[in-house]
Amino acid sequence: MQNNNRKNIETLVSRTKIYLAIILVLLIIISIGNRYMIIPSILIYAIIMGYTYYANKKRKSEISETLQDLTLTVNSAAKTSLINSPFPLIIFETDGNVIWRSSKYISEFANIDMNSYINDLCIDIKEEIEARKKSEKDKNNKDIKREIIIENRNYKILGRFVDVKNRDKEKKKSKEYMIILYFIDDTENIKLQKEYKDSKSCIGIIMVDNYDETMRSIDSSEKPIVTAKIDKEMYEWANKTKGVLIKSDRDRYIYLFEQRYLNDIKEDKFSILDKIKEIDTKEKVQFTLSIAVSNEGKTDKEKYESAQTAMDVVLGRGGDQAVIRENEIYKFFGGRAEEVEKRTKVKARVVAHALENLIRESKKVMIMGHTNPDMDSIGSCMGIYRLAQALNTNAYIIISDEAESLKSFKEEMNKDVEYEDIVINKEVALENVDEDTLLVIVDTHKTTYVDAPELLDKTQKVVVIDHHRRSANYIENATLMFQEVYASSAAELVTELLQYAEAKIDLKTIEAESLYAGIMMDTKNFTFKTGVRTFEAAAYLRRCGIDIIRVKKWFQSDLNSFNTIADIVKKSEIVNETIAISMYDEKTKDASLICAKAADELLTISDITASFVLGNLGDKICISGRSIGDINVQVILEKLGGGGHITLAGAQVEGKTIEETKQELINKINEYFSELEN
Repeated sequence: MQNNNRKNIETLVSRTKIYLAIILVLLIIISIGNRYMIIPSILIYAIIMGYTYYANKKRKSEISETLQDLTLTVNSAAKTSLINSPFPLIIFETDGNVIWRSSKYISEFANIDMNSYINDLCIDIKEEIEARKKSEKDKNNKDIKREIIIENRNYKILGRFVDVKNRDKEKKKSKEYMIILYFIDDTENIKLQKEYKDSKSCIGIIMVDNYDETMRSIDSSEKPIVTAKIDKEMYEWANKTKGVLIKSDRDRYIYLFEQRYLNDIKEDKFSILDKIKEIDTKEKVQFTLSIAVSNEGKTDKEKYESAQTAMDVVLGRGGDQAVIRENEIYKFFGGRAEEVEKRTKVKARVVAHALENLIRESKKVMIMGHTNPDMDSIGSCMGIYRLAQALNTNAYIIISDEAESLKSFKEEMNKDVEYEDIVINKEVALENVDEDTLLVIVDTHKTTYVDAPELLDKTQKVVVIDHHRRSANYIENATLMFQEVYASSAAELVTELLQYAEAKIDLKTIEAESLYAGIMMDTKNFTFKTGVRTFEAAAYLRRCGIDIIRVKKWFQSDLNSFNTIADIVKKSEIVNETIAISMYDEKTKDASLICAKAADELLTISDITASFVLGNLGDKICISGRSIGDINVQVILEKLGGGGHITLAGAQVEGKTIEETKQELINKINEYFSELEN
């Protein structure tokens, strides 16, 4: 305000000087024209100068008084606004010295010890100020924004800071600041926001697994009773969340509830899964549910579509479980029971026919499995290759990794000149792929686990054939997906497709043997996850003239590998009474193969119900998990980003040492058992 006063007075003086100069010039001109006017002109100018001095002095006094009154009025208004601020206000220095508190501050926090809050704010704000001083971007920013909870009430804190001189000579080296803060009570606003969020709808889809097949095994007189029991349990469970349950079909329900109950459902861990299993029937048939819940989307339609996508994941994992899709993240519940075979030959025929049409419509077919391929992966690729050849379409098999486990097989395959230009790496595949290329992926459905992930973005037609439980990062928008978690192997699924194809398929011996080897490997010589369809596929391959002894030789280990596996078994330790864990810390190409064989070997020991072997791949740690069925290794390794089946699963962990990974694995095993107890 003082600067404004000075500017106004200086403006007034400068204008007066101009007028006096003009008058002086005019009087000089008159005096030159008439000498007798010199003395009168001097007297007149002297009078004008005297009057001007008197008038300016008086004017300055009046302006100064007016501006001073205005300044006092403004300052008074500002002080009054501060004193009577509707928000609690405090002025303090970062050394803890409180300069002033508003009356609102005193009344609102009368019964609260604010010293601890202010001290914490002092430290926090001072650290932020010092950080801003060092930053080129924020060094001129003096605004302060904070959120704080005081006695269960939420406050927004707004303010500014200024530099001050330190009065304490002993602390002159420490820079201090004066801070003015407003406390704005935001509790009601936050409550409204929470209420708005909680009142949003969540949509769930619930399906009774294998409903038609299960009902066929129940006596006709009991069917209405069983159906009524299922409905009763479902409606009672939905009522706990005050939700709406609509039965849209015999085996399908739509579940609508408010988001405020979503955490309750998580804590309940979908107890309805167990209640439905406990429904007793004379035939001792067990019912299971698949549940998908989602809160993603702005409209109920979008949420329903998201729930439907989540349901596809649940069904792809074998059913008998629930999933919540929230913020594009899947959280699974249940799914600890062994899968029950639900496949039908009709579906295999339909898929075989659809696959044939896709191959006919394509100029070329690229076939690939997963990274670090095994016999199930390469055998499935060989089967699809032969199908494409039968339909007169060029086909190529992509294998980028030189897997040690395939060494014996590839030596046998290289004896046939037909395969010289058929097996290519991903670099060659990327150069030759185009819009008319059909990409067939076997033995995996994960975007991060395929041999060449780049091909997924360059092809418009993708077919997935897999037998693993579906994980969250599955290949979306596949043109055709044949994912059957009840199958023993991808080779079994491919063999079925070859059986039901319309084209005449003449499998070469090595192709039939590779498919047989894939089934043999994943079933552990037809002991695990083996159903009627598995033996039907094996019988079909046997008729193609395979040599079982030669297939057996592909799985033989040399003496060094055998000794290494024996050493891994010897170093194993037991956790949770029946789980064996061991490590193989040598960085070799065949580390994953050795770990898998060691995990299989550990299961041959009595009282061992599950085994885990960790291997060092250099840039990551691999884990092979095996189980006899009592423990779900797939659920455990899913917690580490892996997947697989109840009795066979794997995972790869990056950024950790083998010891750190082992400890994390033990933590996940303990977490698995804690969930079982709850």
